[in-house]
Amino acid sequence: MLRKLYDWVFALAEHRRATWALAGVSFAESSVFPIPPDVLLIPMVLANRRKWILYAGICLVASILGAFLGYYIGAVLYDSIGKPVLAFYGKEDSFEEIIVWYNKWGGWGVLLAAVTPFPYKVLTIFSGATGLNLFVFTIVSILGRGMRFYLVAGLLYYVGDPIREFIEKRLGLMFTLGMVLLIGGFVAVKFLF
Repeated sequence: MLRKLYDWVFALAEHRRATWALAGVSFAESSVFPIPPDVLLIPMVLANRRKWILYAGICLVASILGAFLGYYIGAVLYDSIGKPVLAFYGKEDSFEEIIVWYNKWGGWGVLLAAVTPFPYKVLTIFSGATGLNLFVFTIVSILGRGMRFYLVAGLLYYVGDPIREFIEKRLGLMFTLGMVLLIGGFVAVKFLF
């Protein structure tokens, strides 16, 4: 079953509309969607390594636009959308405690979430809800997301074939590692805030 899923993702990565899917996932992941764009970015770069800069750029631009949606949800739609999203991640009670701290140190939190598997959408919503300076939010989001996507895509470009062979030989391990990182990000949200 895992092999079929892997083959399906690679087929999707080579589809003529794959870049639109990559942009859509990158946009949604920054505000509400739980699956990171790496699920498409990695196979797309491995399938067509010479386009690594384009794919990382699509992730970056779409992710930043999605981050603005997350910020907007926090700033304007916090009661109707922001609270339920934060409740889904188990963070609705932490909001009042974190406002003061977040407005002082939130830029570092956004940068950390932008680079790591930590659910970035939680901090985009927090940023809007707490009124984190939009300029700071934008700069650290661009830096963090840019580092993440260009580093992943660049490494895949330079070391592509051995990485693809490694992934294909160890699909179970890679799937488990991916799930650990994804779940670990959500667990981090639960215990850090």
